Amino acid sequence: MPLSNSSCRLRAVEPQDIDRIYLWENDPSVWPAGDRPVPVSRHSVEMFVLEGGDVVSTGRLRLMIETVEGRCIGAVDLFEFDALNRRAGVGILIYNPADRRRGYASSALRLLCDYCRTSLGMHQLWCTVAAHNEASEALFRSCGFECAGRRRDWFAGHEGWGDALFMQKIL
Repeated sequence: MPLSNSSCRLRAVEPQDIDRIYLWENDPSVWPAGDRPVPVSRHSVEMFVLEGGDVVSTGRLRLMIETVEGRCIGAVDLFEFDALNRRAGVGILIYNPADRRRGYASSALRLLCDYCRTSLGMHQLWCTVAAHNEASEALFRSCGFECAGRRRDWFAGHEGWGDALFMQKIL
């Protein structure tokens, strides 16, 4: 099954992505969306890319998001892959603000959901979204995710504590 549609494609991480991923992982402006607010070494990124591995053995999978013109604009991740219960967490990043709100994230997320259902035989995907992040919540809702709960004071930020929405999609 091709991992592409009319607006984007998903592809495996390649060695030429190392510097790009290094930049993204070390940008403090994207740290609040993740769970690791610390810089990473280029060597760590290089090992992640070169060692790769499959989602079942490593519990994670990163796919790069490209426009139909071949410009790499972000990544989508599966993490905490649970083969027994056929579920995983999902995260997505469209790095450049100029590329956001143009439909790339929803296209990529739909491709990922189809891939997880048809190729990986997964039953569900889940994500954690900051309650104040209306754009992210709208993205996941538009792709069929539903709010399954609210976690109080889940995120620590510069302006205090923030709630998180636990969202999931049954595939």
